[in-house]
Amino acid sequence: MAQISVIGAGIGGMSAAARLARQGHDVTIYENSDRSGGKCRTEWFGDYGFDTGPSLLTLPAVYRDLFIKTGKRLEHILELTPVDPAFSYHFHDGKSVTFPNLSNPKTYLEIEKSFGSTASQGWKKIITRSEKMWEASRESFVETELKSIWPLLKRKNLIRQIGEIAPFTSLRRLSEKLDLDPHLKMIIDRYATYTGSDPRRAPAVLLTIAFVESTFGAWHIKGGIGQLSVAIEQRCRDLGVKFEFNTLVSKILTNGNLVTGIEIAGGKQITSDIVVANSDAEYVYNKLLDKKVSNAKGERRKLKVATKSLAGFSLLLGLDNSKGDSVVLDHHNVYFPKDYDAEFDQIFTQKIPVSDPTIYLCAPKDESMVKSAGKESWFVLVNAPRHEPETGWDWNHGGDEYAKMIIKKMDSLGLNVSSRLDFMNYRTPADLERYAMAPGGSIYGTSSNSATSAFLRARNRSKVKGLFCVGGSAHPGGGLPLVGISAELVANAIGKA
Repeated sequence: MAQISVIGAGIGGMSAAARLARQGHDVTIYENSDRSGGKCRTEWFGDYGFDTGPSLLTLPAVYRDLFIKTGKRLEHILELTPVDPAFSYHFHDGKSVTFPNLSNPKTYLEIEKSFGSTASQGWKKIITRSEKMWEASRESFVETELKSIWPLLKRKNLIRQIGEIAPFTSLRRLSEKLDLDPHLKMIIDRYATYTGSDPRRAPAVLLTIAFVESTFGAWHIKGGIGQLSVAIEQRCRDLGVKFEFNTLVSKILTNGNLVTGIEIAGGKQITSDIVVANSDAEYVYNKLLDKKVSNAKGERRKLKVATKSLAGFSLLLGLDNSKGDSVVLDHHNVYFPKDYDAEFDQIFTQKIPVSDPTIYLCAPKDESMVKSAGKESWFVLVNAPRHEPETGWDWNHGGDEYAKMIIKKMDSLGLNVSSRLDFMNYRTPADLERYAMAPGGSIYGTSSNSATSAFLRARNRSKVKGLFCVGGSAHPGGGLPLVGISAELVANAIGKA
């Protein structure tokens, strides 16, 4: 039995802790804030409940596996419902299209209705190609601990798989090669933002998102996606995992290149055989580890080279329909601007708030997320530059004005927000940096803005013996499914007691 300290009670840290406790280890989680969940939380303000991080679940099998291998099945604890349609996309020219959930034939039909048969045939090509990409990358990369590039280069069918994945082709370039309808190109461009990236630089393999969403579906959890965090915390407690909240880990202790424990704020040192870090990898290697730890130097160099993920500016809007006319919306809605490229230029090059941003609007059809009839809880997210006061944008200022601008744009889209607004809160990248210890408010740690970006993420198994990294800034990347896989990889690497 190993004494294991987990830094951070996010989804990744808790998922790893549950698996490790089941494997017979003594696990304690140290969390800086007063509650679990990290970025995945459902928060209440008066009559309104909001998912303040992830607002949909894809690849639910990842968490079904976690629960079935640590106790009762997921379905015995949480109520998962497929969201139909999965997404509703709206464009500047007035056109729109809905993507039905879990049905490619219905999606093809909706695309044909909106943009014609040629566009529909183009999307069929996308799904076919993205499935091949998924099959080529799933076992060999996503579900495998990435210790180095060499095992990948020794795989059978390597040449064919490289051809499918097209590692040196950008997501944008691939959609151009397939000669897609311009509206569908924007949808594909948006997949890059799932990893905090620019579609003009992100690798084509992100096209796998199209296959994953259409095949495995988009799901909601009754009461909010944050209920997943609550359920995993309870599973951890059932397995004997201990939680220390309001406890900041200030150092990872080492003897040479061997982890010996952690130090918490105030100076108390805690001996540990293993440390699992569910903090941003940049923070772990540059703040928590001593600069003299020689085996950390290579990881520090990688993280320095990696392009950081974009951030997000979010609005929590509580609407009272007794104050104005309600609007019929789907669960997940995306409103594209006229010039999508300008958004990426302003975020990654100019490092300024987007003047005409893409708006993602989550309007849950879940009565348990409001306390009164006739009220709605809307979560709104727009992509934003990181909080970098010295070299970029300072998000300690200007939040009020930016929130008003977004609401004004929503009103212009016919969403009738201002007249019904009963509650409003906003979160800037600076806020995310403070409460989630995410440098710059980066949503996903490092971006995927290069062909080698996947190899620049932190390894699950550090070269500092006894240190493991889990979460969105570690392999295989950000988003609930990949974070869950990351936790499984870490638990498997540590092994049974």
